[in-house]
Amino acid sequence: MTKDKILVISSGSGFMVDALVNNLKGAGFETAFAEPVVKSIEAGRQDCDIVLLLAGEYVYDSADALVYIKDITADDDIPFCVIGYNKELAEIGKYIPEEYINRTFKRPFDAKYLAEELKAVAEVASENRLGKRILLVDDDPTFLKMLQGWLSDKYRITAVKSGMQAITYIANHTPDLILLDYDMPITPGPQVMEMIRSEFNASEIPIIFLTGKSDRESIMNVMRLKPQGYLLKTMTKDDIVTAVDNFFIEHKWDYLT
Repeated sequence: MTKDKILVISSGSGFMVDALVNNLKGAGFETAFAEPVVKSIEAGRQDCDIVLLLAGEYVYDSADALVYIKDITADDDIPFCVIGYNKELAEIGKYIPEEYINRTFKRPFDAKYLAEELKAVAEVASENRLGKRILLVDDDPTFLKMLQGWLSDKYRITAVKSGMQAITYIANHTPDLILLDYDMPITPGPQVMEMIRSEFNASEIPIIFLTGKSDRESIMNVMRLKPQGYLLKTMTKDDIVTAVDNFFIEHKWDYLT
């Protein structure tokens, strides 16, 4: 099981930061550190599950960083927690509204209590991620089983082996995403997509095609159908999982070839 990762934002290292990080590691978290500047936060935010701001005097001169924190936690749906004195919390509140802050810990704080609270935050965040439902549609049972294994740690997966099984499933369920094999016998992916788009209750379900062909002509044929994207079956596990994560987190698609 992978550890939850916390991005700790603070100005410089020191006893307080080191003690905080050590307590978090002791509680089972993986930690990363960032200075309260946009470039540092941007570099450290990758794959983090929680953003934790250890406030200090620097907050009075960090408007850009605070606005950036608000934007990434809202856009990526990452829990944001903050530690600080009342005056520091008031300053942060000028840039990050209360509804964007998951937990507030006033200084001085109890490190053990803080770690337990962050565990609860991480559990809720994990449940929210697992709330996404993905329908996998592919006639290749080996690839289907492999892809299901890759994604099932993060998402609720239903796997079917044909286009008609997919249509039957969608009649009673509404997945958050369909990963649809482009080349299938009897009912190929494009025809399945057309059938889904013709159903009022299913027409808005995002569809990403799975294809084994990477030549330009094949990819252009896929994209003419205007799916939300495509995945090459030759992509690595990490690339496929990251691409699906980015679709849900960023609501955008970086076409990978």
